[in-house]
Amino acid sequence: MSKKIFTEKEIKLLSANKYVKSVSSKGITYTDEFKHIFIAEKEKGKFAREIFEKCGFEVEILGVERIRSASKRWQKAYNQNGVSGLHDTRAGNSGRPREKALTLEEKNARLKAQINLLKAENELLKKIRFAERGMKK
Repeated sequence: MSKKIFTEKEIKLLSANKYVKSVSSKGITYTDEFKHIFIAEKEKGKFAREIFEKCGFEVEILGVERIRSASKRWQKAYNQNGVSGLHDTRAGNSGRPREKALTLEEKNARLKAQINLLKAENELLKKIRFAERGMKK
């Protein structure tokens, strides 16, 4: 993440761009459409800065380092996974992981393991108490 912090004026200006999904003071999220355009133009031999300017971004606001890192990140994702690597997956992966439905055997095995763990903890606590009593005498 870039060290540059956007002002309120810059946030409003960036939000008006059709290739911006969201903007905060510390970061910007680009649309998948823009990432596809970027990769297509990059393969034609254009520079990252050129592509951003052509799509209506002001390089002075974004900063050269932010553009360079986005270019590297998207190029790497595209090389590894193709077009699907450019898709923003944060919305689908946020929050607590879903638990799958367990069978009765799986539930029973989990409960038995939990019981065994509690028994082991109780035995350990008994040994500690017994050792403490021995020290007091």
